[in-house]
Amino acid sequence: MKYNFISGVLLKKLVRHKDERGFFEELIRVNDKFFKEGFGQLSHSLMYSGVIKAWHIHKTQIDWWYTGRGDLKVALYDLRKSSPTYKLLNEFWLGEHGENMMIKIPPGVAHGCKVVGDIAELFYVTSKIYNPEEEGRLAHDDPKIGYDWFKSPPIT
Repeated sequence: MKYNFISGVLLKKLVRHKDERGFFEELIRVNDKFFKEGFGQLSHSLMYSGVIKAWHIHKTQIDWWYTGRGDLKVALYDLRKSSPTYKLLNEFWLGEHGENMMIKIPPGVAHGCKVVGDIAELFYVTSKIYNPEEEGRLAHDDPKIGYDWFKSPPIT
């Protein structure tokens, strides 16, 4: 399936090594081109069933998202007027039943998530340490984005 990604959004497929003891997977390395902008902070968010966290946007900070437990519906919306993908929306399913990957979210791209199922845990690295001046928020139902977080999946 060909997918039209927002400019600057990158996916990193993860390799999971499983055996009877569980699994091991490597997320990032300091010399990984996917992570070239570097480390500012590692954060962990536990969210309960049905929780929606949207929309967040950063001026210059990059986020890398990984779901370690549970399932998240992730939506990204390009708000950068100078971007070739301005106003493009991307959706991803991360977690135990979704894609085994990390998402790189560039600055100027609004991002949010919804817990689908039970508890979900999001681990995210940011290229900078927390700074309230860097953080932007938009309402989950912001009309310029027009995304419906409560929409049910299509019946097939």
